[in-house]
Amino acid sequence: MDRDDFDQQVAPYRRELLAHCYRMLGSVHDAEDLVQETMLRAWRAIDSYDAERASLRTWLYRIATNACLTALKGRGRRALPSGLVGATTDAQAPIELAMDVPWLQPFPTTGDPAGALEARGSLRLALVAAMQYLPARQRAVLVLRDVLDWSAADVAEALETTPASVNSALQRARARLAEVDVKEDDVDEPTDKEIKTIVDDYVRAFEAADVQGLSRLLAERVVLEMPPAPLWLVGRDAYGEFIERVYAMRGPSWRMVTTVANDQPAVGAYVRAADGLDPIYRAHSLQVFAVSKAGITHNITFFDQSLFEYFGLPLHLE
Repeated sequence: MDRDDFDQQVAPYRRELLAHCYRMLGSVHDAEDLVQETMLRAWRAIDSYDAERASLRTWLYRIATNACLTALKGRGRRALPSGLVGATTDAQAPIELAMDVPWLQPFPTTGDPAGALEARGSLRLALVAAMQYLPARQRAVLVLRDVLDWSAADVAEALETTPASVNSALQRARARLAEVDVKEDDVDEPTDKEIKTIVDDYVRAFEAADVQGLSRLLAERVVLEMPPAPLWLVGRDAYGEFIERVYAMRGPSWRMVTTVANDQPAVGAYVRAADGLDPIYRAHSLQVFAVSKAGITHNITFFDQSLFEYFGLPLHLE
């Protein structure tokens, strides 16, 4: 591969490498940095690339995986509130932000062509959160084997180990995920059309400050998480009471823009100043939903306005 053609040759793989690094790291910010690191390492090692031994895509994935393993050394897992503290049904519980916690982040999947991010469902927040419980090398083996469908021999070569070690690590990784119990992956999901209807109805109810209408769209045991607050609520009543609290604190003037995160429906939420003097709706949170036939089962609300840029969302609406 000619250095003059490097950028053109690697460009088609940047997006899927970003998703790969995100699965490993749980952070879209860190994933972007690691893709840049991957391209830098590839550029430096271009003279050693042998197209007869591996495709360019496979070679880049090897570099990206090892770059992620290096970055993960000494790091703790990224988490959601439900992975750190017990649930509460107290909608009036104090909200204290824990900015020192490395929180899990959502990943933008809007506009991704079919198949570009490999196995459908492999980016769901529940699964990515569960994968954070795995040691870094087990995580790498699981992604390479179960998501990218690499052979044990290929994974062994990439990680400089043996196929037997790869198979052993894969068994341990799968067993650990079973212990964590990724419940959302077992949900009997409605059709895409039904999901869109539920989310559209939720948006209309939220923008109308219609708490009762909103509550009717929730499953009985709905979960509401709000990183970076180490707090999560369980139950339709608690959810509704909390939204009433939000309207009391921030006012009833909200707008929402639908998007997609981790192959799940999501919205960017915007709020106008409660005094009504400022006509601008400003970015507030990114909310990612899990939906079943019973309604919305999970809402993870990320209070991180820097995420809006990754989702192609403006920071304010007129």
